[in-house]
Amino acid sequence: MVHICERLLTALKLRVSLFAFLLALVVFLGDARLHGTRSVAPSTEETVETYSKYYNYVELTARLQSLAREYPHIANLSSIGRSVEGRELWVMRITVDPNKDTAGKPKFKYVGNMHGDETVSRQVLIYLVEYLLTKYGEEPRITELVNSTDIYIMPSMNPDGFEKSIEGDCAGEAGGRSNAKIKDLNRSFPDQYDGTTANSDDIPEVMAVIRWILENKFVLSGNLHGGTVVASYPFDDSESHQRQGYYSQSEDDGLFRFLALAYSQKHPVMKTGEPNCPDTPDEVFKDGITNGAKWYDVPGGMQDYNYLHGNCLEITMELSCCKYPPAAELHKEWDLNRESLLAYMEKVHIGVRGFVRDAISGAALSDVSIVVAGIRHNLTTAKHGDYYRLLLPGTYNITAVAPGYLPTTFNGVQVVEGKATELNFTLPPAVSKGLGSISLTTTSVPSTNDSNFSTTNSSNSTRNVPPPVHQPIQPQEFRHHNYADMELFLRKYSSEFPSIAHLYSIGPSVEHRELYVMVISDNPEVHEHGEPEFKYVANMHGNEVVGRELLLNLIEYLCRNYGTDPEVTQLVNNTRIHIMPSMNPDGYEVATEGDVKGYRGRNNSKDFDLNRNFPDQFFPTAEPRQPETVAVMNWLKSIPFVLSANLHGGSLVVNYPFDDDKDGFSRYSKSPDDEVFKQVSRAYSQENPLMHKGHPCEDLYPEEYFEDGITNGAQWYTVPGGMQDWNYINTNCFEVTIELGCVKYPLAKELPKYWEQNRRALLQFIHQVHTGVKGIVSDIEDGTGIPNATISVEGIDHSITTAHTGDYWRLLVPGTYSVTASAHGYKPVTIYATVSKDRAEIVDFRLTRLNSNSPGQPNVLHPSERELQSLIKELSLDQGLEQLVRNTATDNSFRYRRPKELSGFLRGLTLNFPQITFLHSLGQSVEFRTIWALEITNKPAEAEPSEPKIRFVAGIHGNAPVGTELLLEFAAFLCINYGKNPAITKLINETRIFIVPSVNPDGREQAVEKQCTSTRGLTNTNGRDLDKDFFGNASQRVSEPQPETRAMMNFILNKGFTLSVALDGGSLVVTYPYDKPVQTVENEETVKYLATVYANNHPKMHLGDTGCPSNGQVSNIPGGVMRAAERQSHLGSMKDFSMDFGHCPEITVYTGCCLFPAVDQLSALWAENKKALLGMLVEVHKGVRGVVRDKSGKPIAGATIVLNRGVRVFTSEGGYFHAFLAPGNHNIEAIADGYQQQHQKVVVSSCEAARSIIVEFDMDNSIFGLPRQFVVASAAASMTALVVTACIIWCVCAAKSNHQKDGFHRLRQHRDDYDDEIRLTSMGSKKSLLAHEFQDESESEEETLYANKI
Repeated sequence: MVHICERLLTALKLRVSLFAFLLALVVFLGDARLHGTRSVAPSTEETVETYSKYYNYVELTARLQSLAREYPHIANLSSIGRSVEGRELWVMRITVDPNKDTAGKPKFKYVGNMHGDETVSRQVLIYLVEYLLTKYGEEPRITELVNSTDIYIMPSMNPDGFEKSIEGDCAGEAGGRSNAKIKDLNRSFPDQYDGTTANSDDIPEVMAVIRWILENKFVLSGNLHGGTVVASYPFDDSESHQRQGYYSQSEDDGLFRFLALAYSQKHPVMKTGEPNCPDTPDEVFKDGITNGAKWYDVPGGMQDYNYLHGNCLEITMELSCCKYPPAAELHKEWDLNRESLLAYMEKVHIGVRGFVRDAISGAALSDVSIVVAGIRHNLTTAKHGDYYRLLLPGTYNITAVAPGYLPTTFNGVQVVEGKATELNFTLPPAVSKGLGSISLTTTSVPSTNDSNFSTTNSSNSTRNVPPPVHQPIQPQEFRHHNYADMELFLRKYSSEFPSIAHLYSIGPSVEHRELYVMVISDNPEVHEHGEPEFKYVANMHGNEVVGRELLLNLIEYLCRNYGTDPEVTQLVNNTRIHIMPSMNPDGYEVATEGDVKGYRGRNNSKDFDLNRNFPDQFFPTAEPRQPETVAVMNWLKSIPFVLSANLHGGSLVVNYPFDDDKDGFSRYSKSPDDEVFKQVSRAYSQENPLMHKGHPCEDLYPEEYFEDGITNGAQWYTVPGGMQDWNYINTNCFEVTIELGCVKYPLAKELPKYWEQNRRALLQFIHQVHTGVKGIVSDIEDGTGIPNATISVEGIDHSITTAHTGDYWRLLVPGTYSVTASAHGYKPVTIYATVSKDRAEIVDFRLTRLNSNSPGQPNVLHPSERELQSLIKELSLDQGLEQLVRNTATDNSFRYRRPKELSGFLRGLTLNFPQITFLHSLGQSVEFRTIWALEITNKPAEAEPSEPKIRFVAGIHGNAPVGTELLLEFAAFLCINYGKNPAITKLINETRIFIVPSVNPDGREQAVEKQCTSTRGLTNTNGRDLDKDFFGNASQRVSEPQPETRAMMNFILNKGFTLSVALDGGSLVVTYPYDKPVQTVENEETVKYLATVYANNHPKMHLGDTGCPSNGQVSNIPGGVMRAAERQSHLGSMKDFSMDFGHCPEITVYTGCCLFPAVDQLSALWAENKKALLGMLVEVHKGVRGVVRDKSGKPIAGATIVLNRGVRVFTSEGGYFHAFLAPGNHNIEAIADGYQQQHQKVVVSSCEAARSIIVEFDMDNSIFGLPRQFVVASAAASMTALVVTACIIWCVCAAKSNHQKDGFHRLRQHRDDYDDEIRLTSMGSKKSLLAHEFQDESESEEETLYANKI
């Protein structure tokens, strides 16, 4: 019995133990069900959605866990944290291999139920989870989306609030909107204007989401709400927090609108823009979207936080008028939103995507800034180095920037609709000491994708969420820098930061101090295509020193913060910033610290005010142009500056053009771009805490007031000869003058205050260069940029031109404009552009050539011709010629050579370079010195009529031998570089170059060095000025030509030149025909253009300061170019003879004021003219060229080519011709005896070689000016008439003869009756008798016959 009891007791204990174990297992599983972890065991459990009920927290958890178990290969359920009441914030991750963090897939998220009583989003997102999982593998669209996207869906961010809400509560009166701590979660994120306002302990939901956002680098997101039907996009609030009606625009405003439309336009109700909600029946949203702040101000919203801190673009979707509609409405809401939800998700794949890696190791680089030019919003790469930058279709310049690495930029990245453009970066490590010395801190946060991640302690780490606000490095030293100190400062920063800083000088001051410029950019030494050029100039008045010190501070600030501060990095990467701290270093050295409003040091060392020394639009400037002024003018002509500021002192205001008035009165002088100038002026003044108030110097000038801190220059006081007006009128650059303070030379201890007041303004003003419109003007055929194309805006009488590679920037205020691009030889194109406030609208133009398919132009170019075309274009664009000059430096030792030594030098060239030179003797001078012409070409012994011929001539006046020495050096330069430099080699191979270094060797023998104005040697031995001895008509000549003249005339007539350049001295100007007075120049446009090309390639000549103090020549010639007769008119010039009889345009270059300068000046003169002389070798290949032949292909020599119904040239052997023409459209007529006249239209480009045309003649079908067919037909008709007439006459005569025979027969019959009469009369009487006898029968017939004939 005891044994039985013991057995029963043992069995009972076993059962109790088993029951306890099972109970514990159930409890454990139940707990796991409620507090699930990331890994959920798979199950075969079936789930069927009814769309007929709301899920409370337990049901929601069960539903999500069930789906995760059923689809483990594409679904992973996790919690990112807990609510106030401890409910999990569930997130379903849907992608292939959801437990791995795979690179190359953009992260997308949806968040719902942020407000607990807005419940439609909660259910719709559950339905979306199920839809994606169940349709995967069945529907290609869903399969592709899940395969290519890392999708995160959070159905409820506020589960506590939901539990308090009541179904059917449409207005949200039950109190479930906020979390359990009564905090509105969509007002609790850190705000860009107000910072963090909520206690983190009260908002664990927000802190969990912030951490989630920062850890995952989401790309795109949607925040689903309820209460109306609309898609709302950033920004949600503004600095002023205006309740409604204020459009708060983000940097990606256009993109946000596009994304919002992607959702709204797929929603049947939302797209109408009329929600028809009962509480707001009149509310209308255009296209179903709205800017958040314009609708109503929401500080602390989640969508703005995503954009500003999380790499992520998020919009807010309001799904229904009723916040918590009856469950019966859920199916309808799912149907309304399903397509929108999918379409919006697919937008995560637009724009640009790629990887950033170390260029050496290939390692992925995280947290690299991806900077898009023109969009002041950057994102960073994820931990695998991948990035996804959403962008609208267009062309972008994109840069990757990372501390410790050199930035890399891709220009012209094309973004198209649909899939993202792939763009991968490899960054080379920076070796710069300056960049490497910056201390950086990188914080790593564990990923929530880690399977070991626990959510139990999440609330303990919620305080470490927002990253610290970046503080840029400020300048550390504030002092006044004298010239030596400033020079060392500039050299130091140029040396420490060589990857972004480059120091150069634009020339010396009067006292030979360099005018230094520091350029700061990611590629500082060259103009980057598509990147605007900006400049600051300071210390123009030597005693106004604040600008000088501020610009040194700015250099330090930009260099020290590049790569770490987003704003600085963006500016430097997308702008080429030129900073000239001192334009008047001489004046500064005599100014004194503490000067409040004095004048000591204001002017340069010659006591000229540099801001009154520029050419003025209204009044001529009498003062001589100063070296500082000339250097700046030359600088501005060489770089396509867009925006500039000239920093002064003595007041506190921004002053904009115009600075003077046509009548000289102090009144508002409005420029065509007055609105633009006011906009950029306010951009500076509004950032200066004192300037914008408008009361600058109340102690010094109590009555002075400037509204908004800006003023029109002339309205303040007139400044003729000012720099800002010259910038605007003569270049593409808009410049304003900024007065930085009332004290001109403050004490050094005041300098930190000036930096603090102006640092934001200095940066903000640079940002203005990125407003308006910008783009490229290109050829539609080959895509190459078109330089010097004109960009004009309808209604604004001020055009700008494109830079050398076809890029342009046109500042404009917001609005819609009609913008036109035009260029010589192209059809203009007009585009309407809408300009926004803070970014430049990209407007590209593709122009079509006029007559681009000319029938006389070959379609296929020979490879050699194609190579030449490419070279001419390369040398005509951008820095092509400048680069050629730099690449072809030769050692030279200048000296003046007398005629005998000159002959030896030329013979030496032919001996050393026999394959490309040939020496021609043109004749002899009076004293029997040989006049030489050196021919340089690749085949000097062979005739090559297809090649253009260019003539360089010097020494027509023996007292101006500079040209002689320049041409001798030019000849040596070409020969030495032949075979070494490809460009020089190609030019020599394709050109016949003739150099006549001395036309007047006898006069040269008499001239004396260092005699700048002496006429000794001007004439030849016979005392004749050879440039007055060229007469083509004998009737004009009073005596025989001089031997030198005869030699040159024969040379000009016999060689068929295309172009001629003569060098002389005594001024600094280029003249074009004619020298004779009152002479119409038929092709003035062409010869003036040729002269302009030479002047523009000369560093001084194009500035127009052509006057020389010793010779009384007129100064200030526009562009340094003038018609020869306006300089000194005379008859018999070589230039005029070349034009009229040689049919070759010739210009005369006056190389300098001194006729015979000291020998040590020759090197500088060569440097000034080298580029221009090379430019002429380029220009001779432009214009129009071709061959004239008949239908059989036989070339026609001697045919006349008439250009624009005026100038004539003639075809040479082989039918070839070449005529230089200015850029534009031209008419060509070809005339040859015995052939029909031919007409063609040609287009000449300023940057392209002449394209060959073919003129084919038909036989001349005209006779006596009438068509051949008409003449032949008329002749045939006339011959026929003559034959018929002859026949008639013969018939009549024959008939008459028969009558006569009858008469004689009758005479014989009556012979006896007439014998006596016949004997008594003569033969005449017989005729008379016969006439009488037969008058009625024959004479009337003859009269009739002759009458008919007449």
